[in-house]
Amino acid sequence: MSFAPRSTLGKIPSGVWVLGFVSLLMDISSEMIHSLLPLFMVTTLGASALVVGLIEGLAEATALMVKVFSGALSDYLGRRKGLAVFGYALGALTKPVFALASGTGIVLAARLLDRIGKGVRGAPRDALIADIAPPEIRGAAFGLRQSLDTVGAFVGPLLATGLMLLWADDFRAVFWVAVIPGLLAVALLWLGVREPEKPLPEKRSNPIRRDNLRRLGGAYWWVVGVGGLFTLARFSEAFLVLRAQQIGIALALVPLVMVAMNIVYALAAYPFGKLSDRVSHSRLLAGGLLVLIAADLVLAASSHWSTLLGGVALWGIHLGMTQGLLATMVADTAPADLRGTAFGFFNVVSGLAMLVASLVAGLLWDSQGAAFTFYAGAAFCLVTLAALAWRRAGNTASRAG
Repeated sequence: MSFAPRSTLGKIPSGVWVLGFVSLLMDISSEMIHSLLPLFMVTTLGASALVVGLIEGLAEATALMVKVFSGALSDYLGRRKGLAVFGYALGALTKPVFALASGTGIVLAARLLDRIGKGVRGAPRDALIADIAPPEIRGAAFGLRQSLDTVGAFVGPLLATGLMLLWADDFRAVFWVAVIPGLLAVALLWLGVREPEKPLPEKRSNPIRRDNLRRLGGAYWWVVGVGGLFTLARFSEAFLVLRAQQIGIALALVPLVMVAMNIVYALAAYPFGKLSDRVSHSRLLAGGLLVLIAADLVLAASSHWSTLLGGVALWGIHLGMTQGLLATMVADTAPADLRGTAFGFFNVVSGLAMLVASLVAGLLWDSQGAAFTFYAGAAFCLVTLAALAWRRAGNTASRAG
């Protein structure tokens, strides 16, 4: 019997573990709300699928676009923890607004503020992990952080489901409970993470100056482009929740869809992150796209909870294969002093793609139906696979030349 996985876990610095548990607690808080929010908007506030798609797309795009500024600021300051604490605190303090919301406008405002907090903390946190983790186990470190984050992403909906059953579908009461783990996440980050000491430059320069952006290089910008295509192919998980409702799953049990997806995601993230330290990144990305195509096809054809569960599980495997891997690729291709900026630009492109993907998904859902929406996602996967194949062929030709 091999004990290699255990020894690799033992090499991961304690700061990465703490950041993982901070993510776990905040994801419990966020997913208690987000797993119910599409249903809350549709059943309580009377929103359409297009409005749900618009709110989800704007919220996620805002989070991802804010990362470019917080990441660049963390590079300029030479410090990352303070920005991460501020971002987590903003996210925690917006949670009560969902419980008080009387219309979709207030939900949109709360989602935007919540996601601004996520945007502020995201790039500095990822850059901090890259700073803390040794390069030879960076994939495993990002995979571990993603895995712990995703444990929170399934515990949150599970708690939401139990409380919905206990409190007779009282959305607002569940939203109030979600405030508690959010505040605990902020406290743990403040007390439990020590930032590595780095000598500060005598003269600071703007990380997003043209000469600094040129230092990021072609390999990095290729990763940015691929990340954008991936996001176009994978729209908001809110549509998984709506699909579950559409095929007749009881309202209180719908959050279990996100529980199932995130259990699979959590189990897959660390093993695939560790695998990414040893295998071709492009091949692993291509494998993730093939799994997403299978998920889309199953979800398009699903008419029973068992087939829906199969599609949701495939969706979770895809996330486990690709999300930590893309973060590792950003860290590997960016200079150490520009990692915050690099994560920021990667996520601004992904943010714009998320907005487009969610809007298109909402329009297709309302006009063509759920099945067509998932078929469109599979088509975007094929485009991304073609781009990966083109890149691989170009690299092969250049080596041969």
